[in-house]
Amino acid sequence: MTDPSNQASSQRPPHPYLSGNFAPIRRVQPLTPCPFNGTIPSDLAGGEYVRNGGNPVANEALGRDAHWFDGDGMLTGVAFNPHPSVEKATIQPHFVNQYILTDVYLSTVTSPFIKTPILPSIATLVNPLSSLFTITLRILRTLLLVFLSHLPGSSQAIRKISVANTAILYHDGRALATCESGPPMRVALPGLETVGWFNGEKCEGEAPHAAGSGFGGKGPLSFFREWTTAHPRVDPQTKELLLYHSTFAPPYVHYSIVTPSSVQFRQGGIGPRKIFSAAVPGIASAKMMHDFGVSRSHTVVMDLPLSLDPLNLSKNTPVVAYDPTARSRFGVFPRYEPEKVRWFETRACCIFHTANTWDSTSTEDLSTKTQQPVSVNMLACRLTSASLVFSAGAIAAPVPTTSVPAHEREEEQCRLYYYQFSLEQDTSNTISHQWALSAIPFEFPSLRDSISMSAAKYIYGCSVSDSSFGAALGRAVKMNSLVKVDAETLIARGKRNPPDQISGCVDNRNVSEILRSQENSDPIKIFRMPDGWYAQESRFVPRQGGSGEDDGWLLSYVFDESQLQEDGECRPDARSELWIIDAKSMSEVVAKIQLPQRVPYGLHGTWFSQQDIQDQRPIVSMRSVPRKQQDTASASPVRQAWMAVRRSIELRLA
Repeated sequence: MTDPSNQASSQRPPHPYLSGNFAPIRRVQPLTPCPFNGTIPSDLAGGEYVRNGGNPVANEALGRDAHWFDGDGMLTGVAFNPHPSVEKATIQPHFVNQYILTDVYLSTVTSPFIKTPILPSIATLVNPLSSLFTITLRILRTLLLVFLSHLPGSSQAIRKISVANTAILYHDGRALATCESGPPMRVALPGLETVGWFNGEKCEGEAPHAAGSGFGGKGPLSFFREWTTAHPRVDPQTKELLLYHSTFAPPYVHYSIVTPSSVQFRQGGIGPRKIFSAAVPGIASAKMMHDFGVSRSHTVVMDLPLSLDPLNLSKNTPVVAYDPTARSRFGVFPRYEPEKVRWFETRACCIFHTANTWDSTSTEDLSTKTQQPVSVNMLACRLTSASLVFSAGAIAAPVPTTSVPAHEREEEQCRLYYYQFSLEQDTSNTISHQWALSAIPFEFPSLRDSISMSAAKYIYGCSVSDSSFGAALGRAVKMNSLVKVDAETLIARGKRNPPDQISGCVDNRNVSEILRSQENSDPIKIFRMPDGWYAQESRFVPRQGGSGEDDGWLLSYVFDESQLQEDGECRPDARSELWIIDAKSMSEVVAKIQLPQRVPYGLHGTWFSQQDIQDQRPIVSMRSVPRKQQDTASASPVRQAWMAVRRSIELRLA
């Protein structure tokens, strides 16, 4: 099968998300000692920082459609191994990176003719200039390659299409890599070897045991219903794993809770219990949902006007489409009762990441000895349009075909927003507050994990020096600032002097004005990277016995772009570093770890403590790359004929 766009695409310059430090790397390394400068905090001893991201293994066609969210999952970690010396115990950092051995990855590397990724690029699906013929052709190619992987001559059948390239988390003795197009994939720490798929009940690579069907259940749509959010939430108190599944068929969203093995769950009542694929009513069409919010008592799902629906093709509309004239809806429901969802509506927007969700409670009910939630609060990174979806694929955002009312028009921004959903009135669903804490661009939020789902004081994130997020979208987005926001102070200030709903900001300063501030009590602190250096999402590690919520360290992979050549590509010897930054001061780099190779700009990571690593569940087997099928002269004439046909098909699909 020949794609008519291939000839034209091969003449295009390299894609911005396939070049520079966005370009994938081919080298994987086992745990390798690294030199470093400074002092590594003892709080990191025995732990490991791991970050996930897309790294396409089939990458020969550099002019193809590509998107930042595409690519085979690659984990990159730094393990902080205690290293006893003569005088005192020290820490020796070790670098490791590994591909996640998904079905798609294994099929790709064992197929000798595959030159471009098996799955269609998100860029193809969102591009308004992609013809129905082109999209259909790309999808048909994927279906044929998947079907072919199940026939004789294949080393790996593709049973799940997830590339597990988005995030990673820890739950109940398992490190789990995630992506929206399938269930989580377990990996082993600290070496990052791939164990197998986890369906909520059982995990490939572990000792078999009696278990139910897990995510997706049974039936013809179970394949889609096991697709999980890339951002599941783990309750730091109950240790429950909460997640949702977004599908293409009604009711479009299902909801699951996985309890840890150490917890006895209930079959009824309102206490902790397992839930698998429970329907969330009230959503009318398939949507692109990337994240959600979870408090101690409630869950928040987001029905935003960003569709992800193959049926759009029948309307001559891209599979992914944004409607700025529609409404954004937030579905709030008690944790164990998704059927009681209440919908709160507001102006159109996009939200890819929530920072934290927590309850506001009433005074204690003397009859039940409990506190009743009167509202649910959420901090989220709100975009005023879906431009990021397009710019991350080097595509110009489409011009809306319908006009947005003048009073609802907003500048292109991505800011940290505060929402409060009132639960006090049963007859009306009111968003009591919805405004930005700060005017600066803000994305990739994180916080101290142990206080998530409660009223955390500090939120960490990434920003750009441009005064407008829209200006940053004009090129490949790179973050040159790490930010700490005192959310508690800014929310209190906003409630005392409320800014305009939706469009208002509590703090209207830009990045430069905040950097000039000398106030120790400033609610916004920014760590600005040196010129030419860029950071990635940071993660917080607490200091043992620290003096406050922010007493600890931020870890982030950084890259010096002076290592780029004149053509914009990285030198072969280019390297990244892992910086350890004092989170309290947001000004001091206490240690810089020199890595043996560069780390491409990627997506989400997490910190695994020494206890997490020690508490991993036993592993019976791990995934490995199978040997490629060899056609020998001793094969039967029928097999030789089939392999000749197979080679011809693969060459056409390559």
